[in-house]
Amino acid sequence: MLRIRFKRVGRRNQPFFRIVVTNSRNAPKGGRDKEIVGFYNPLTKEYKIEKERVLYWLSVGAQPSDSVYNLLIRAKVIQGKKKPVHAKPKKESSQEEGAQSKEEST
Repeated sequence: MLRIRFKRVGRRNQPFFRIVVTNSRNAPKGGRDKEIVGFYNPLTKEYKIEKERVLYWLSVGAQPSDSVYNLLIRAKVIQGKKKPVHAKPKKESSQEEGAQSKEEST
């Protein structure tokens, strides 16, 4: 399956990402990309996206990663609602269940 995702190319403490189309089975740091369709600099919030190429790859069936999907919405390439990227699952509920089972056993 084709994916549109970030590929980090920056130096240490200076992240810089290319937006690439690649096969999902290839490693993110591997060199086998189908096409480079843009870039993103998180320090300056600067980005450039080749809109026509992204729309082409989406029409062919490529799936964007959550972070790229949110960037495409911000750049108005596609429309939709942003996806939560850094949402962490709640571990408190599992701890509460463990506490309740301990209380029941005593």
